[in-house]
Amino acid sequence: MSAPRVVVVDDHPLFRSGLRLLLEDLGLAVVAEAADGAAAVEQALAHRPDVVVMDLHMPGVNGVEATRRITSAAPAVRVLVLTMVEDDAMLFAALRAGAAGYLLKGAGPEQVERAVRGVAAGEAVYGAGVADRLREMFASGPVGTPEPFPQLVERERDVLALMATGASNSDIARRLFLSDKTVRNYVSSIFTKLGVRDRAQAIVRAREAGLGG
Repeated sequence: MSAPRVVVVDDHPLFRSGLRLLLEDLGLAVVAEAADGAAAVEQALAHRPDVVVMDLHMPGVNGVEATRRITSAAPAVRVLVLTMVEDDAMLFAALRAGAAGYLLKGAGPEQVERAVRGVAAGEAVYGAGVADRLREMFASGPVGTPEPFPQLVERERDVLALMATGASNSDIARRLFLSDKTVRNYVSSIFTKLGVRDRAQAIVRAREAGLGG
């Protein structure tokens, strides 16, 4: 059986390089690297690897959005999140986006190898701490729907929700008691965090998540 083909995604060059060397030492084939979410999508679609090892917090398009784009455009490509982020909202956001595994960066080489090979083989793989949290949350009863777009701060979500209703920047400023300039800054930040080019794309994303209804 041939070694799983992997794309490594992380915005820290030293960590990315070290992870590549580790994976290659473990007998895995690293076919490409990417330093942000947009490049991750490009490399994933260009190389069609078995697994994309994905960080979450990156400039521009973050790991959750990159995961969503990859799994939507290339369902056969599996995504394994490898991150420092232990936040439950980000965990659920990544799983909803299509991630097949979620591992924390404190994992040892054996755990990383097992996770990559498991995800490549079609398994859902979670690190011990992540698996424990999932069990606790499901054991405590029905899990509520996670807050949409956890990468946005609360006020950015408020602005996006109003954008989704068709409100203009002036309308939003009036309703949220903000200045027009502040609203423009929030809108720009929303575009960057969601990885969208314009207001129309942001509104589509918001409505897909149930905002503005």
